[in-house]
Amino acid sequence: MERENSTVVKEFILLGLAQSQDAQLLVFALVLIFYLIILPGNFLIILTIRSDPGLTAPLYFFLGNLAFLDASYSFIVAPRMLVDFLSKKKVISYRGCITQLFFLHFLGAGEMFLLVVMAFDRYVAICRPLHYSTVMNPRACHVLLLVLWLGGFTHSIVQVALILHLPFCGPNQLDNFFCDVPQVIKLACTDTFVVELLMVSNSGLLTLLCFLGLLASYAVILCHVKGHSSDGKSKALSTCTTHIIIVFLMFGPAIFIYTRPFNAFPADKVVSLFHTVIFPLMNPVIYTLRNQEVKASMRKLLSRHMLC
Repeated sequence: MERENSTVVKEFILLGLAQSQDAQLLVFALVLIFYLIILPGNFLIILTIRSDPGLTAPLYFFLGNLAFLDASYSFIVAPRMLVDFLSKKKVISYRGCITQLFFLHFLGAGEMFLLVVMAFDRYVAICRPLHYSTVMNPRACHVLLLVLWLGGFTHSIVQVALILHLPFCGPNQLDNFFCDVPQVIKLACTDTFVVELLMVSNSGLLTLLCFLGLLASYAVILCHVKGHSSDGKSKALSTCTTHIIIVFLMFGPAIFIYTRPFNAFPADKVVSLFHTVIFPLMNPVIYTLRNQEVKASMRKLLSRHMLC
C-alpha cells in the first residue's frame, strides 16, 4: 500500500549549467560555434580514412572509429543542452533520462576500451614490429572492435539495471544539464550507499585501472624507442604523445566524476561540460593535426572536391 500511495516520478527537471541568463547565453553561443566547426571536422576525418586506400593500417582504422564514437557521443548531450539553454523549463522524461544515461555510458566505455586497443596497437607496432602484420591483421582488428562494443554495452547495461531497481517517488530536480548516474541516484527514495559503491566499482575503478594501464603501456613504449634511430624515434614519440594527451583528456574528467562518492562539488558541471561536449569533439582533431598522412590525404580530398 505504501508503494502504491507514493508518487512515481515520470520526469526530471534539469537545473542546467548556470542560473544566470547571461551566462547561459554565453555558453550557448560558445558551444554552438564549437559544435558547428568541430563536428563536421570529425565527419571529414571519417570520410578521408574511408576514401583513401593508403590509410588502411590498423592505426587509421581505429582513428576512424574514434571519430565515429566521439561524433556519436556528442549527439547524446550537446543538442539537447543547446535547446534547453533557450527553454524556460528544462524537462526530460524518466525514460528519456534512462536512455540518455545508457548511451552516455555505452559510447563512453566503448571509447575508453578503444583507447586501450589503440595503445595495444602502438605497443605491437613499436615494440614487436616483426609480428605486427600477423597480430594486427584485419580480422583481429574487427574482433577487437566487436569486443570493445560489447564491453561498452555490458558496462552500460549494468549501470541502467542498478538505476531501474531504485524507487523515485519524490524529488525530481537534477542539478545538472543532462542525466548521469551521480545526480540520478541522489533522487532515489531509499538508501543508496550500496548502489553508489557498485557504481563506483563499475565506473570509477574500471576507469582508473584502464588509465593506469594505459600510462604503464606508454611508459614501456617510450622506454623502448630510446634505442631507435632518430627518424623512427621522433615518429613514435609524436604518435605516443598524441595518444597520451587524449588519454588525459578522456580519463581525467571521468576519474574526477566517477571515482569518488557521489557528493556534489562546485566544479562538477564544468568538468561534465568538457567531458561530454568539448573533449569528445576535440579528440580526433588532435590526432589528425599531429598525423601527416591523414592531413595530406584530407587536403587531397578537399582539393579534389573543390575542383569538381
